[in-house]
Amino acid sequence: MYLPIKQQPSCASAWLLAANTVNEEPHHEAQNVIIDVADPTAMTDDDREVIALVDRHLRDHSKYPVETVANTIFPQSLFSRHGSPAFYDVYKEKVMPRIAKGDWGRYFDRMISFPLQKKGKDINPLRDIVDKMKNQVAGARCFRNVYELTVYDPIRDAGPLMNRQCLSFLSFKLTDGPDRRLLLTAVYRNHYYIQRLLGNLIGLGRLMKFVANEVGVEVGSLTIVSTHADVDCPSNRREDVDELLKEAMAIGNLRLVA
Repeated sequence: MYLPIKQQPSCASAWLLAANTVNEEPHHEAQNVIIDVADPTAMTDDDREVIALVDRHLRDHSKYPVETVANTIFPQSLFSRHGSPAFYDVYKEKVMPRIAKGDWGRYFDRMISFPLQKKGKDINPLRDIVDKMKNQVAGARCFRNVYELTVYDPIRDAGPLMNRQCLSFLSFKLTDGPDRRLLLTAVYRNHYYIQRLLGNLIGLGRLMKFVANEVGVEVGSLTIVSTHADVDCPSNRREDVDELLKEAMAIGNLRLVA
């Protein structure tokens, strides 16, 4: 059982079509929803208007704004201030101590800090992927399909059933040919399409841009597999979600590919 969403040109248009499609399903949920964004870094004025609309809805109901959700995946402002590789350590030393206990909001931490039980130290999987990809792109032969990052941790996540991470796995790929592009597939075990999806798409797009720039390739498409998708109701009123989606659909020249 799966539900494919037609490829969209931007994160905002992908969010809107996916949310509308799942909202029409029984109980406003679906299994194995596949979303594809042609350019997850694209941002038109209409895209920004949709993002602002969703942001107001979330703030009005005391939920995390879109930018906060995006920052859990890639801390853009921190990277802009400190650059790479310095921002890795700044994140660990300055940002992590301020994040509330629990696992939500720690996705980037999991990407850059994985404990080696036997050696008593951490490795940085994201930095290792970037370094490996750089070497491959510069070499005579390029391995294109060997860049995986596991967010799910069987030690921390196998026990408690609630408040676990929803992003489970990231698979980076390089296309063939002289104009190489970076592709990313992200797997979510559970996905709230109003509170989380738009921020997740934006954050993953920023992560792709970071990796692509570090490696020296272009950004390609982003694919998300939501193994369970739910059009949630931050206000606990279904009519509020329907109105939000209706307002977003009415935005002038949003590039929605039906």
